[in-house]
Amino acid sequence: MSEPEYQNFINGSFVPAESGRCSTLIDPVTETAYARAALSSANDVDAAFGAAAAAFASSWRNTPPAERQLALNRIADEVERRLEEFAAAEVRNCGKPLELTRTLEIPQSLDALRFFAGASRALEGKAAAEYLADHTSWTRREPLGVVGQIVPWNYPLLMACWKIGPALAAGDTVVLKPAETTPASATLLAEVAAEFLPPGVLNVVLGDRETGRAIVSHPTPRLISLTGSTRAGVEVATAGARDLKRMHLELGGKAPAVVFADADLAAAAAGIAEAAFFNAGQDCTAATRVLVEQSVAAEFTAELVARAGELTPGEPDDGSAFLGPLNNADQLARVEGFLKDLPGHAKVLAGGHRLDRPGYFVAPTVVAEVTSEDRIVCDEVFGPVVTVQVVADEAEAVERANDTVYGLASSIWTTNHERALRVSKALEFGCVWINTHAPVTGEMPHGGFRHSGYGKDLSVYALEEYTRVKHVMSNVAPRSGQ
Repeated sequence: MSEPEYQNFINGSFVPAESGRCSTLIDPVTETAYARAALSSANDVDAAFGAAAAAFASSWRNTPPAERQLALNRIADEVERRLEEFAAAEVRNCGKPLELTRTLEIPQSLDALRFFAGASRALEGKAAAEYLADHTSWTRREPLGVVGQIVPWNYPLLMACWKIGPALAAGDTVVLKPAETTPASATLLAEVAAEFLPPGVLNVVLGDRETGRAIVSHPTPRLISLTGSTRAGVEVATAGARDLKRMHLELGGKAPAVVFADADLAAAAAGIAEAAFFNAGQDCTAATRVLVEQSVAAEFTAELVARAGELTPGEPDDGSAFLGPLNNADQLARVEGFLKDLPGHAKVLAGGHRLDRPGYFVAPTVVAEVTSEDRIVCDEVFGPVVTVQVVADEAEAVERANDTVYGLASSIWTTNHERALRVSKALEFGCVWINTHAPVTGEMPHGGFRHSGYGKDLSVYALEEYTRVKHVMSNVAPRSGQ
């Protein structure tokens, strides 16, 4: 029996890559090939952008917000109706635990689509008024046009919904590229969306980094949205600058979790462990650097190690599994490289190794006695690894937390309200959680500072990024003779 083949979705239809070339997809649970996916060239990208540009000009840009809302809600309803099919596709993509995918990730994807459906009807702007005598001014928020979007392999469906939601709500048309290893849920989403959108409004192009480069360098898109590594973000921003494309970049992270002596240590350890190891740590907001006050460091660390031992890896249908494998062989090699490269003074308290079984599984890992200069503390691992450092007081905790090039997410664990307010102000991260780590909600913005990129996902801030602001002024002075 031949392997199934995932194809591009352009102008309302599935089509193979023009060249006929395909990549082979590897199951991260078994390390065996299970399907093929179109490996698209610049010609395929050009066809997708041509379809998106035609759909924007002919229909979607002038579609009333109420109709966009209806379409997005219908897409969400159909995804929900086919939830088991989408869960299976996402598990096929990533090897994630099926139950967590079904009960957490897909509902969050639906929520994003439904939030932007409603937000499409609530754009804001300054009141029309006579800011200059005899002239009335007002502002218009208009769609940008065609946008290119590139999503990562850690949350393929969720990130696709975070991106197409605000774009379609704003009246833009889309060319979306999923990661090379995870095309299943994105192509299924395109198939569902085609039932409710005009042809060409949402196009999906499969391929590798060269395909992504063709999207970024194409002259048609007015905005490129990327969720990926900082390295990829720098490359995309540099290429897009050549024709002044707008950029929306959600990049890497190295999130600190600051634990003060007055915290509920058991709750902190449980919350941080879940935030460190969920999705096998393949999350740019994952809790990766614990900074704990010296007086409770030993007690807290023991609690964290115990929790790490309880959060077990397993296959998708293992109901007791909290995390699955890493997504691909390259990522496994990267994580193993960090663990093999640990300095002599580092102490592995839990995990620290690949599991002796098929699949790209790494045990939940806790590393202590590290310094802020160590590679495992400075660089994003993107695996189930968390480090523990001891700090003397609040001032040192804030200093070490901010001692990073990243600025995406952080958390504070304390029962002192005043301290929580002080430290949340002092931390230089786009999100600061207090006595929790990792929850997101559609109404609140998600995005970072510095090497974690710029621009916001979720919330009305994301919707606004997919629009442009136009000032319109009318001379309303009485005409002569009137």
